[in-house]
Amino acid sequence: MKRLLKTRTAVFVVAAVSAVTLAGCATQPTTSPVAEAPAAEEITVTQISSANGVHEYKLNNGLKIIVKEDHRAPVVVSQIWYKVGSSYEYGGITGASHVLEHMMFKGTTQYGPNEFSRIIAANGGRENAFTGQDYTAYFQQLEKSRLAISFELEADRMQNLLLNPEEIKKEVLVVMEERRMRTEDKPRSLTYEQFKATAFVTSPYHNPIIGWMDDLENLTIDDLQQWYQHWYAPNNATLVVAGDVDPQQVVELAKKHFGPVKSRPVPKVKPQREIEQRGIRRITVKTPAQLPFLIMGYKTPVINTAETDWEPYAIDMLAGVLDGGESARFTRNLVRGQQIAASVGAGYDLHSRLSGMLVISGTPSKDVGIEELEKAIRVEIDRFKTELVTQDELDRIKAQVLAAKVYEKDSIFYQAMQIGTLETVGLDWRLMDGYMDRLKAVTPEQIRAVANKYLSEDQLTVAVLEPQAMTSTPTPPAAHGGQHAH
Repeated sequence: MKRLLKTRTAVFVVAAVSAVTLAGCATQPTTSPVAEAPAAEEITVTQISSANGVHEYKLNNGLKIIVKEDHRAPVVVSQIWYKVGSSYEYGGITGASHVLEHMMFKGTTQYGPNEFSRIIAANGGRENAFTGQDYTAYFQQLEKSRLAISFELEADRMQNLLLNPEEIKKEVLVVMEERRMRTEDKPRSLTYEQFKATAFVTSPYHNPIIGWMDDLENLTIDDLQQWYQHWYAPNNATLVVAGDVDPQQVVELAKKHFGPVKSRPVPKVKPQREIEQRGIRRITVKTPAQLPFLIMGYKTPVINTAETDWEPYAIDMLAGVLDGGESARFTRNLVRGQQIAASVGAGYDLHSRLSGMLVISGTPSKDVGIEELEKAIRVEIDRFKTELVTQDELDRIKAQVLAAKVYEKDSIFYQAMQIGTLETVGLDWRLMDGYMDRLKAVTPEQIRAVANKYLSEDQLTVAVLEPQAMTSTPTPPAAHGGQHAH
């Protein structure tokens, strides 16, 4: 259902608006009165849909608004998602999305460095941001009556960010140190980075989210200014609000604060598809470490790129059969049974912008070689190509997914995350409602089909961490997440 809502809103300078909308702050900005407001500008909102407590709208400047009602507690989560992340970057400016995320907290024409965070904290809220391969997002969690504060501040930095050269220098140094601590000093993280750079040649997933060190060292204020101007626009963003809210009130607040923000031309994103892999790729990473580590990755499609719509769900189920709890095949056969692996797991993300991988990683048991672990994993993979998964295994995975979905609904933050992720990678947020049904529809024959089609040696990349002598006491390895937080 579509409905056109119209309002006429006077466009004031940010300082004048702030005196009104930050009334709930512990410390209010002081402003001089404005003698005369500019001419009124029409702001319209189109209602796209409304069902099952989720309401979708779009402002005429292109900003999409999705409101998820959850009235169990007087709390609201507000997230603004931009369609830009490390996969949008190119050689020479890798890490720009993540550095710009840091700079979004360093002041605008209205507020000084870190003032955004101070205001949110003064109102009893929490806030942060994160950068992924396909998105950059900012969030606040507040008592519901404070939502206007979040909108005011986000709308301000969407259009009025100040990039101070000295602040940029400081933040780039912070990110470089973050890279050293999270990647270069972590053997498994370093191996994973090299693994991805080997597996992906032409796909922008080749680059790490945090950026390559040389690019960070040479990042300029012009690079960041252009990145901000290219991507930080209402027509390249989705506002997701979840919690104890009235959708119509949220829309009115969004019109007031985001409505006056002007849309801008956004660069057209080229496909940048990965070239066909024509044989196994292998790398060895030699670095000080205590234990060897193995990573194996098979190129696989995702919902956005699959030839048939059921394939990603079949791959997802296959990953669950391998690594879906204590009774999954990897734990049952390789850890407890043959005792070849001290640990082994599998992961697959079907909700990405570009094609990805089914990734398997593990550490061999004491006195077991990496080659033996790889061979045992390959045996488990090859079983899918000839044997049908049992109905008991499928039922177990489906029950686990259902339990996880019930648990996730307890978190309004996670509900908003699901919506924002799907919308920003180019999918429809309604897919989250049909996810369980799509998994239930997967058959043993479909799992066998995707195993034969995608889990071949020609599409395999293998990375081995070969431990070198330790020079200092190591710190635990960082998790291989798909995003970096501020």
